[in-house]
Amino acid sequence: MSRLVVKVGGAASAGAAAQILALAEGHEVCVVHGAGPQISDEMARRGLEVRFVGGRRVTTPEALEVVRESLAAVNAAVCAELGALAVPLAGYEAGLEAQQMPELGLVGTPLPSAPPAVLDALAAGLVPVLSPLARGPLNVNADEAAAALAVGIGALRIHFLTDVPGVFHEGELLSSIRAEHAESLIGAGQFEGGIVPKLLAAVHAARGGLVAEIGETAVLA
Repeated sequence: MSRLVVKVGGAASAGAAAQILALAEGHEVCVVHGAGPQISDEMARRGLEVRFVGGRRVTTPEALEVVRESLAAVNAAVCAELGALAVPLAGYEAGLEAQQMPELGLVGTPLPSAPPAVLDALAAGLVPVLSPLARGPLNVNADEAAAALAVGIGALRIHFLTDVPGVFHEGELLSSIRAEHAESLIGAGQFEGGIVPKLLAAVHAARGGLVAEIGETAVLA
């Protein structure tokens, strides 16, 4: 049975279970989720600065506590929707590895890894649901974490489940985009915000031999 990683954005986490299970048919599936909107809202409520560099959240020790709490809440919600199949996992406890990016604070670039807890859940026919907080702990962009995990566990496919249909360029929904074209458009400033790390993560996965999809858009090596 082939392996599939589904990345669920924080904005798309509510009601995602049906889509996850539909995608998972015939696969061993691992879910990686974010909590971007939830984190930003709570940081603003606490009077903490919300700042991103290249799609990554600058993370102070105070912000990291918000990240931890928000990810835990989203993890619990996704697991509740999935039901008895779900295995809740915090990345830093499960063994998600990352290299710190000191210029962004407590932020890490994820490294391909195969946490034993993820492999054990998959072997048992369950669905591990992983939050992207790596050992340290370090805040890791969820798109990048999903791609690194997919490579690490030998997944065949990665699907980025978002609150939009796919990748848009000049008002058009793309059915596919080549990796080099995506990088060129990013370099030219054609994309900004959260789509940048998502596209780069999909490019990384595609070049690692995976089938990579952002909504309805296939990212091709």
